[in-house]
Amino acid sequence: MTNRLRQIADAVRAAGEMSVADLAELTAASEMTVRRDLETLAGQGVLERYRGGARSLLLRGEETPFALRSDEGVARKRALAHEVAGLIADGEAVVVDGGTTCREVARALRGRRLTVMPLSLHTANALADGAGLTLLLPGGEARPGELGLVGPLAEASITALRFDTAVIGCCGLTAADGLTAYDLPEAAVKRAAIRASRRVIAVTESAKLTRTALAHVADAAALDLVVTDAEAPPDARAALEAAGTVVRFAADA
Repeated sequence: MTNRLRQIADAVRAAGEMSVADLAELTAASEMTVRRDLETLAGQGVLERYRGGARSLLLRGEETPFALRSDEGVARKRALAHEVAGLIADGEAVVVDGGTTCREVARALRGRRLTVMPLSLHTANALADGAGLTLLLPGGEARPGELGLVGPLAEASITALRFDTAVIGCCGLTAADGLTAYDLPEAAVKRAAIRASRRVIAVTESAKLTRTALAHVADAAALDLVVTDAEAPPDARAALEAAGTVVRFAADA
């Protein structure tokens, strides 16, 4: 069902609005099923229902809601997380970004002998009760849906510390535009985490290696390593490596 919801959300977003009949034909689902899906997406703030169809509430440059991304591509995200976790040594101090992929990284680190500062409440929840792990919570305001911690309190908490590794997610990453995010306050928190860390690992699905979002976070050269999947376009990989970062493919991703 999650794939169908994403298909409907993407189609309505691209077209601006679509009828129930057209969405039923697109998804090969019944109109009754499509209507239920539209109610679910309306409840998530993705679109607005009207009689016989729906119109998008998301601009093309806006982030898809966390709830819709949460169960999408889980196997791939877990493979990426496993690769990142293998790069972190016991005893490290680590800052872990928000987002669905970094939440999987947090789950992979749970129970390790580490000091970890999560940058979202979703990530913090994934780390809770991990034996041997020291959990540091930043202050700040939680963004609705994403629950990323942003604002001056969050930035001050990060700036006051020094981390061995920052694990950073992204909305887009290219050699030309660097690492980018949709939300300006979130971009500021990511920048603070990068500045406070000795090593920076960006973790992302390969589809994002051809995207650029609104807010610039860091140049590609500021990233020590990019962990992605083997479907990464060869030219995007070559461009990132030429810009000064290392691209590593996760096994089974």
